[in-house]
Amino acid sequence: MEVENTSIEGLLVIKPKIFSDNRGYFFESYNIHVFEKMGIPNQFLQDNESLSAEGVLRGLHFQKPPYAQGKLVRVITGSVLDVAVDIRKDSSTYGKHHPIILSAENKTMFWIPAGFAHGFIALENDTIFSYKCTNIYNQESEECIDWNDPILNIDWKNKSPKVSIKDIGGMPFELLKSPF
Repeated sequence: MEVENTSIEGLLVIKPKIFSDNRGYFFESYNIHVFEKMGIPNQFLQDNESLSAEGVLRGLHFQKPPYAQGKLVRVITGSVLDVAVDIRKDSSTYGKHHPIILSAENKTMFWIPAGFAHGFIALENDTIFSYKCTNIYNQESEECIDWNDPILNIDWKNKSPKVSIKDIGGMPFELLKSPF
């Protein structure tokens, strides 16, 4: 696997080695020993999968401690613009975000440690998104930041995404009292 650091400490782009032939392809999406060497926790407690139509935006979500989650994310079919926002208050990149295209074609994975808000927008119909999480979901610990917050200024490449009621009600970034 090839690992790339991003401009925000802790976020990792992971490109697996793909073995393709006339039958299809094979790649290792998780190996405890390889991921431990990258500094990624070796214990995932929950796997999630979502199906989204083109233009569906999910986020920006995070869970407060003690239910904070690190997420290893990838796309199984389709593609997304995936975004992680640094909400670690002592970080030099607090409030900065990192966008990345994840797709079935590129098979790239993205490691997002606890201390980041996360969201994505589906760029194709029938996009299947997969998350491995280091902690279980806890509704009382979940927070949501406005996906279109002007301070964050994220270019989602879509002026009118399909957003859930929960995500429409996200808090402005300036009101965030980060627990990280």
